[in-house]
Amino acid sequence: MTCERGNVTIIAAAGIALAFVLCVGVARVGAAVVLQSRADTAADAAALAGADALALGRSSGDAIDAARAAASDNGAALVVCSCAGDTAEVTVEIDREIGHAHGHARADVDLSREPARAP
Repeated sequence: MTCERGNVTIIAAAGIALAFVLCVGVARVGAAVVLQSRADTAADAAALAGADALALGRSSGDAIDAARAAASDNGAALVVCSCAGDTAEVTVEIDREIGHAHGHARADVDLSREPARAP
């Protein structure tokens, strides 16, 4: 008769270790998704701020400053900004301990309609 005492303990320990590794992996993937989402949100805000400045007739430099401020307010750094004519196109980046993410967005100004007037 062989001694099989402790086999269940080893299998249980391996199962717990595997569950821990899977939990850590899922948490890291989740953190990466959240970081990318924040970069995309910051890029959207920066592009809209730049387009808003252009729609108000401000200069390209003012539009870039507005885009930079919006990106900074959302925890990102403005990397590239092309704000001219009726288009604002931006790229932002977020660099954290958990990772690095880029966001890209474009906003066009529609000057074909009259602005709505307040009653």
